[in-house]
Amino acid sequence: MDPIVEAALRKWPQVPHCFGWLALDARGDWYLRDAAAQAAGPFPQVKGSRVEHEGLLGFIQRNYAADAFGAWYFQNGPQRVYVDLEVAPWVFRLDAGPGNGIARWRIGTRDGREASYGGSWLDEQDRLFLQCDIGYGLVHSLDTGLASQAVEAGDWQPAQMPFARMPPHFGYVLRPQDVSDAQTKRPPAGGLVIDRGEA
Repeated sequence: MDPIVEAALRKWPQVPHCFGWLALDARGDWYLRDAAAQAAGPFPQVKGSRVEHEGLLGFIQRNYAADAFGAWYFQNGPQRVYVDLEVAPWVFRLDAGPGNGIARWRIGTRDGREASYGGSWLDEQDRLFLQCDIGYGLVHSLDTGLASQAVEAGDWQPAQMPFARMPPHFGYVLRPQDVSDAQTKRPPAGGLVIDRGEA
């Protein structure tokens, strides 16, 4: 987490949480969902505005974490902005290095974090998911060719699991919900204000 975010949390520890305003799709793209997008329908049927600013993307990804209940959020200064997930909290990119075996397959996130392989699963749509040291995620659709090479080589041996069982089994929440309306922070009419700090 960025030092400026940690400082804001210490200064304003009681800022209410925000729900429904930020989402992550199955391709690893982030979306801001203003009141109009939320009123038009749920994510991912209505996605909202794709975040394209590299500084803002970096700020979101550096301050992205999960709470004790498996609900993922972006810590925006003193405010926790919970994230709607299309499929999983991570979307992994793959690369192949020299050599043989599991170590040959490099797994990473959009922001360049490396991840270590722990297991793999296929859902009923033949989407490949990986359990890694940083969490559970979907292999990006552009990397299914590399993933199939890892499976064919016997380095990854995916088990079958229906998608509906994955979030509870791997401990994450697709649509975080506020348990108390009194704690819900609704951003002003102008929309969610991102505290970019040093972004």
